[in-house]
Amino acid sequence: MNGVRRGCFGFLLLILICSNFDGCEGRKGWHWRHRQSPTSSLARKKARGNNGAGNGHSSGGGGARGGGRSGYLSPLPPPPLPPPPSPSPNLKNGSQAAPAAAMFDVLDFGAKGDGVTDDTKAFEAAWATACKVGGSVMVVPAEFEFLVGPISFSGPYCQTNIVFQLDGMIIAPTNAKYWGSGLLWWIEFSKLQGITIQGSGVIEGRGSVWWANNEPDVDSQIKEELSLVLPKIKPTALRFYGSYNVTVRGITIQNSQQCHLKFDNCETVQVYNMTIASPGNSLNTDGIHLQNSRDVMIHHTNMSCGDDCVSIQTGCSNINIHSVTCGPGHGISIGGLGRDNSKACVSNITVRDVNLHSTMTGVRIKTWQMLHILSQGGSGSVQNIRFSNIRVTEVQTPIMIDQFYCDRSSCKNQTSAVGLSGIAYENIKGTYTVKPVHFACSDASPCSDITLTQVELQPLQEHYHMYEPFCWQTYGELYTPTLPPVVCLQNGKPTSNHILSDHDLC
Repeated sequence: MNGVRRGCFGFLLLILICSNFDGCEGRKGWHWRHRQSPTSSLARKKARGNNGAGNGHSSGGGGARGGGRSGYLSPLPPPPLPPPPSPSPNLKNGSQAAPAAAMFDVLDFGAKGDGVTDDTKAFEAAWATACKVGGSVMVVPAEFEFLVGPISFSGPYCQTNIVFQLDGMIIAPTNAKYWGSGLLWWIEFSKLQGITIQGSGVIEGRGSVWWANNEPDVDSQIKEELSLVLPKIKPTALRFYGSYNVTVRGITIQNSQQCHLKFDNCETVQVYNMTIASPGNSLNTDGIHLQNSRDVMIHHTNMSCGDDCVSIQTGCSNINIHSVTCGPGHGISIGGLGRDNSKACVSNITVRDVNLHSTMTGVRIKTWQMLHILSQGGSGSVQNIRFSNIRVTEVQTPIMIDQFYCDRSSCKNQTSAVGLSGIAYENIKGTYTVKPVHFACSDASPCSDITLTQVELQPLQEHYHMYEPFCWQTYGELYTPTLPPVVCLQNGKPTSNHILSDHDLC
């Protein structure tokens, strides 16, 4: 009997010991199952082909993928008495990792992606849902072409840090009914904070019909056949307005109707690893246009277009452009500034490590000339500009300042102008086809503090007639000898009687 009692006591003791250690077999085999991300667009496309078109998609709206609610597969039920989750090693104070972003695919909102059906309303519905969720992702999936009319993805009541994931292609309509009497933009993101456009997709403006429509020598019958009854006002392909912390990366914008990418009244902008592509004869197709924007960085971007690769307009400051390629096009320009007696202020611009090939100009500053007796050239200033490490190949005029800029056949000389000072040209080398340097500054407001260092520019063909460097009312200093010699640059500072008024100052 005592042996039975001792056996029972030992059995109970073994149970108590096991219950106090995690090494017991009773705990083994229980693990958390991580939430799974949505299936790929390609897999969904194949599933539609096998199970019937449109399976699982609503026509007018809906939520994220996965039962139309959360966008994820449901996890397995948790085991009883699970251990507390360990905090992420990258997070401080024991805070937990944030949940994965909610994803909203335009296909779930009725988009067809066949390149023919108008998917504008589906895009609007997807945005309206994503707008309500901070850190959400609006997905434009790969291997689809979405015909989208003029559209605005706008705040200011949207949540922050929304991602527009563009992996497919968005194409513009060429039918005049979409454009009315003319619009300034095709795709717009307005009054947003923390907006990112990213992916491997394409924004296709189909701009050739717009370019041909403005050519006087294009036959009217050809215009009619190409649906070219289009308004004269051509839209910008992608525009950001009044937004903070904007990122554009990875995507391609091509064949824009007019300007490819524009930032207006934006702050803290990054553009990189993207491509802009239009032929050199496409009229007014600037690559990137900046206006009233500050703290902008553009880098590792390839641009070919029919106008300025980068155009920096009034109200811009703290702009950093580096590691970009431009050509064909008109080069990288500040201006035109001061049109119709307007005040223009631009400061703290750095352009460095840039390759320009087969462009009209290399690095250029242009301000408006007086058009008629009641319209002077403008006021304000351009200062603290640095062009450094620029390589030019077969560029017509690599270095240019033009304060007599005019887009008409004849313009009168100006009596006031935007003041230019503190402009440095450093390590600019390569070949030109017309003129190496052109400095044409205003009589009323000469250019001052212009410096040249290690400028070496050679004509493409030695025996072909080339123009010599030109300077007018340009003052500064040569820190090293230039090739060819820029002997026309005047030393010191200008002796001008022009007194700056409050209207002139920035």
